[in-house]
Amino acid sequence: MIENNIRVLMQAARASPDGPNEIEKTWCIIAGNSNLVDQMAYRAIASNHSVKILFREHVILTEGNLDKKFDFIMLYGNSILIDEFKTYSQQCGGAYVRILRKYLAEESNLMVLIAPDDTIREVVSKIEKTRMPFAILQESQTTGFIDMDLSKEVKLPNFIKSALKPFYNANEVVLSTILISVEKDEDIRKVQSIATSNKIFVIDFKDIVTEE
Repeated sequence: MIENNIRVLMQAARASPDGPNEIEKTWCIIAGNSNLVDQMAYRAIASNHSVKILFREHVILTEGNLDKKFDFIMLYGNSILIDEFKTYSQQCGGAYVRILRKYLAEESNLMVLIAPDDTIREVVSKIEKTRMPFAILQESQTTGFIDMDLSKEVKLPNFIKSALKPFYNANEVVLSTILISVEKDEDIRKVQSIATSNKIFVIDFKDIVTEE
């Protein structure tokens, strides 16, 4: 967008002539329903290469007869624009965490966990009970609820499924996204195992290409 490009140019102009004339880059993850993530992807594409989409995922979690559906996207680029994505995502009810550059130097083994809020809290409790040293660096929850639908395993005519949808959508499911630091390298797989066995999506930051 034109406004975004102007802000990027203004930031570059404010850089010290004695220092490196580079715009700082950073990362963020935004989670929520598919409409929200569509908007975030559009803004990234419209940034004229100032913000890159590293990846996007669509997740369906089946619990009982219900499918819980959500999307998330990981972005990398100009730090000013990345900050603005927080405002946009919050206005649309999304969850947002930003991976600050200082974390790369000060924290070890960064991981992002994404799942319904009750599941996240349960898993954090399980990890804590193992006595593994870890810390929650950031957390964010959706205020716009994620999509729910009857599982494909439920054999009902489509018109009945449509009639039932307002009732199961009344069960408001909040999505949580947390950034954690795991102190010991040998504990990474343990955390991943606990998380994935409880249907939590895990992003290990070491697996992300962090530079262009």
